[in-house]
Amino acid sequence: MSLVEVAKPLPPSLWAATAEPAVDAPPLDGSVTVDVAIVGAGYTGLSTALHLAEQGLRVCVIDANEPGWGASGRNGGQVIPGLKYDPDELIRRYGPGDGAALIQMAGGAADTVFDLIERHRIQCNATRAGWIQPTHSSKLLGTVHTRAQQWASRGAPVELLDRTQVSRRLGTGSFVGGWVDRRAGSVQPLSYARGLARAAQKAGATVHGGTRAASVERGTAGWRIRTAHGPLIDSRQILLATNGYTDGLWPRLAQSVIAANSFIVATKPLPDDVGATILPGGEVASDSRRLLLYFRKDAHGRLLMGGRGPFREPRNAVDWAHLERAAQLMFPQLKDIGYEYRWAGRIAITRNFLPHVHLPAEGMTIALGYNGRGIAMATTLGKHLAALIGGTTRGLPLPPTSIEPVPFHALQRFYISAGVAWYGLLDALS
Repeated sequence: MSLVEVAKPLPPSLWAATAEPAVDAPPLDGSVTVDVAIVGAGYTGLSTALHLAEQGLRVCVIDANEPGWGASGRNGGQVIPGLKYDPDELIRRYGPGDGAALIQMAGGAADTVFDLIERHRIQCNATRAGWIQPTHSSKLLGTVHTRAQQWASRGAPVELLDRTQVSRRLGTGSFVGGWVDRRAGSVQPLSYARGLARAAQKAGATVHGGTRAASVERGTAGWRIRTAHGPLIDSRQILLATNGYTDGLWPRLAQSVIAANSFIVATKPLPDDVGATILPGGEVASDSRRLLLYFRKDAHGRLLMGGRGPFREPRNAVDWAHLERAAQLMFPQLKDIGYEYRWAGRIAITRNFLPHVHLPAEGMTIALGYNGRGIAMATTLGKHLAALIGGTTRGLPLPPTSIEPVPFHALQRFYISAGVAWYGLLDALS
């Protein structure tokens, strides 16, 4: 687990310390035959399992660790609809029909999350006060306002913000304007993942932690998963949903994404007078930089600040120092508050910055690559994957693609380091 905590004994994570209790998901203790086997108990796997189980299918989910252990339990908790590309660009790329379907899925992604939370009574500190995207650059202000107008033309509840308005909503004078999307919100991410797991179990799915998939091969029922500790899973269909923690289970899959670290720091709970000045409306925020910063307050009044960090696993508190400096520059009122937690999780970045769905063989589905927007997109894609796997629909709003490794993938550390330097320069020039 990639995190460092100061001032008190090290818990499994900030989220484990403040989350709902862990799910009862013991290791698989005997071979089973099911309709669908899912590898990966993050948002994609758990959402798909829940929706498949509600169709009456026999579903088994396995994970090498506990449900939510990966980036699903170690992210910033922001539930943001949409994708990397704006609606008009999606129409240009995919055409009026497929593009409109993808826009509808992406635009409704936050709705899917909050509808599941309400329907299954998931206790995860859910709030829905909106997402603010501010910009530090007058050159980019027109771009973000155009983005807002494209969503507004499609019925989204958005609002343009000038310098004064964005300063008042954020509690900082660091930005020249922006926009707010009221479809968005936040959750305690590990609590949400655990809530999805419990809902899937209640619907009839089985969920097993401590169960690593060692190999996938053709079997008598269609497919067979050999687990590292022995039991076999035979199933008609398989979903691989391992995202930033993808290994060599399926050929070339791990080489099709760049697994990058997202780093987060959390202050101590803010005094009331300081907390009232930062995000007083309860929104979440992420700026328009290529190397973006994202921030919000949690249910305990801490300020969370996130962004990119070293590719390697963090070693000590110095690896988070850039985020603490950024927070101090953005919010001078944080002086002398101090930081309580530091942690990191791996996201999967794709070459085209869009999620990828692969159908490499009959009965085999793969979904990964959320590029930092996994809570909303993985959850809603899980619903659509369940409809495809369960046979209630023939297609997906996100067109499937072939598995294409990133060229010179072994140099991914170089990619990330070079990209960080280049994007940092572009941000400075803008």
